[in-house]
Amino acid sequence: QVQLVESGGGLVQAGGSLRLSCVVSTSIVSMNSMGWYRQAPGKQRELVATTTTGVSTNYADSVKGRFTIFRDNIKNTVYLQMNSLKPEDTAVYYCNAERKIGATRYVTWGQGTQVTVSS
Repeated sequence: QVQLVESGGGLVQAGGSLRLSCVVSTSIVSMNSMGWYRQAPGKQRELVATTTTGVSTNYADSVKGRFTIFRDNIKNTVYLQMNSLKPEDTAVYYCNAERKIGATRYVTWGQGTQVTVSS
């Protein structure tokens, strides 16, 4: 059973920065994709950024140029560097790991970490 533990959330003023961390209980090299999603109150969970086992990354339009997803395969950790934060970035941020074995897709979520951006 893969486990994900997020940390790094908190309260920050608009324009500030935070770095989220997601520690994975197994080798992230075995994961097809690692990502960050977020869910604001009253809204659906949405993709923020993903990274594959290669160097491919994908970002939501709303965070392009401000957020960076990167991974440390030695530490089995995925990070989300968030700069120039805006109040609309306020949400619970969830780490996600996906692995496909044969025809079966396994998806694991972390418990979430709160990010609050004040104006």
